[in-house]
Amino acid sequence: MPFPRASQALSRFTVLDLTRIRSGPTAVRQFADWGANVIKIDALSDDAGSEQPGGPRQGSDFQNLHRNKRAMTLNLKDPRGLAVFKRLVEKADVVVENFRPDVKTRLGIDYESLKAINPGIVYGSISGFGQDGPYHKRPGFDQIAQGMGGLMSITGAPGEGPMRVGIPVADLTAGLFCALGVLTALLERDVSGQGQWVQTSLLQAQIFMLDFQAARWLMEQDVPKQAGNNHPTSIPTGVFKTSDGYINIATTGGKIWERCAQAIGAPELITHPDYATGPARSKNRVALNAAISACTEKRTTEEWVSDLNAAGVPCGPIYSVDQMFADAQVKHLGLAQDVPNDQNRKITLVAQPFTLSRTPSHMAARPPEVGEQTEELLAEFGFGAEEIAELRRGKVV
Repeated sequence: MPFPRASQALSRFTVLDLTRIRSGPTAVRQFADWGANVIKIDALSDDAGSEQPGGPRQGSDFQNLHRNKRAMTLNLKDPRGLAVFKRLVEKADVVVENFRPDVKTRLGIDYESLKAINPGIVYGSISGFGQDGPYHKRPGFDQIAQGMGGLMSITGAPGEGPMRVGIPVADLTAGLFCALGVLTALLERDVSGQGQWVQTSLLQAQIFMLDFQAARWLMEQDVPKQAGNNHPTSIPTGVFKTSDGYINIATTGGKIWERCAQAIGAPELITHPDYATGPARSKNRVALNAAISACTEKRTTEEWVSDLNAAGVPCGPIYSVDQMFADAQVKHLGLAQDVPNDQNRKITLVAQPFTLSRTPSHMAARPPEVGEQTEELLAEFGFGAEEIAELRRGKVV
């Protein structure tokens, strides 16, 4: 049965979505938004109106994570439900799950079990700490990964204690890395004809995202510290007060620093011995920031953004979320997109952050209700009307 596709880019792939909460749905959203046939498998006990870990089904969070999918219910704890799932796997390309590592084996839906049915299946797993090892059975949550992954130790103002980041960055990046891994495995399958198991975790993703901060320790044994709004190495880079708010200014290298000093009307800072070199500016960052703020406080944020950009100095306002979506460039990029739906509900969600010239992504369908397309999907996988009715009577679907 035809259904709305968000794109044609990944339309040849069928993805079975066993994920919940955030990291897993973030991974699967990449496939749904680029046109894959994504089938969200809801546990039979799920209730569309109940409070769930990701919030209510028609709440903003759930809607943003699960658009462009179809859904069916299935009781995987029932042997008949497991048999149904294995029939789906025979024709699928991808399975994505973020159960605790032991759950999928207990249910009989682990990679090795599904590989025996479909050797080409690409199986994506996200866990808190990895599929094995001393912590693999621990429950994983974003803030725990932010702490154990080193991020909270370098976030926040010096001396004020560890600080979490304002978004679930470990969840989100683990989901994106899982999607990247699955796509890599699908590309490799074109050569080998074989699927494989893609594994990532919140902890791995968070450590990878430390990037140069992690490399500072690995290469130089330098333990990064909290720097607040200051960049740890490029000075001056940070938040500066204006007459009506704040502004971000970022200088990288001597030339941009000189442009900055000229633009704020303080050319004397260029030759000042405390600020003449990068190491000197880093050592004397507190005094330098104070000198810059004394200048920026004299004019509005809008005036400084205009003048500093004209001078070739990277800068920008610091928006609240509502101000961000009102920005002219954000509107131009189309990052807020309406979702068509037959319920006349106002659904506006965050669009994909990259574009393709021939096969763009768009909001094709609202997130499904629990099991909304169960019969439709089972029929597409070859189940007859009487089979489906029997599964209904047996409370398997």
